[in-house]
Amino acid sequence: MNVDLLYRPSYSVARVRLDPGELIRAESGAMVGMTNVEMSTGTRGGLLKSLARSVLGGESFFINTFTASAQGGEVLLAPALPGDVVTYPMQGDPIMVQSGSYLASSDGIEVDTKWGGAKTFFASEGLIMLKCSGRGNLLLSSYGAIHEVELSAGTSYTVDTGHLVAFGEKMGFKVRTIGGVKATVFGGEGLVVDLHGPGKVLLQTRSEGSFLAWLLPKLPKPSSSSR
Repeated sequence: MNVDLLYRPSYSVARVRLDPGELIRAESGAMVGMTNVEMSTGTRGGLLKSLARSVLGGESFFINTFTASAQGGEVLLAPALPGDVVTYPMQGDPIMVQSGSYLASSDGIEVDTKWGGAKTFFASEGLIMLKCSGRGNLLLSSYGAIHEVELSAGTSYTVDTGHLVAFGEKMGFKVRTIGGVKATVFGGEGLVVDLHGPGKVLLQTRSEGSFLAWLLPKLPKPSSSSR
C-alpha cells in the first residue's frame, strides 16, 4: 500500500494505491473515486456492533472495504469536513482516536469501542473514542490542520475535547468540565481532557462544535406566522 496526501492541509485527499488483492477499510462516504477496485459494504466485528448498540440505538452502521483487482488499484478518500489527513503508521502500540477523525485503516488494524475509558468521554459531548491497535497504516482526518504535541514523562497538556484527534493509549488522562469553552451541546461549560506524558497527542486546529455554536444563531429563524 502506498498513500499520497494531496491538497494539504485545507482540503486533503488521500490517494491510496493498492497492490493486487490488497484492501483498505474506510468510513462510509469517504470514497471520492476509484479504479480497478471492488467495493463492498458491511459490518465488521466489535466496532460496528458496539456503535449500533451504544450510539445509534440499533440502526445499522457500515464501513466500506476496497479490494484491489489482480492488476492493483487506486482509491481516493476524503473526510466530510475541510481539513487535513495524516498517515499514522501503527507498530503495535494502541492509540485512542476520536471517532470523527477515523478515516480508513489497512487490513492489519483492529478498531474497537470496547475500551473501558471511553465511557468517560461519552458523558457529555457525545465524544466517542475508538481504540485502534495492530500493525499497518491508519488514516486520520481533522477539521482544520493537525497539530502534534509530544509530551515527555511528567508533563501534562490540557485539550478542549472538541479539538482532540488522537493520543497514545498508555497516556494518563482526566476529563473535566471548564467554564468558557464552547461545548458541542452549546452550553456554558465544555469538556477538557488533561493528558499526561510520555506520549504523542494529535489536535485539530478547528472545532466542529465551536463552528456550529457560531453559525446556528446566525441562521434565519422559522416564521411563526401561519399561511
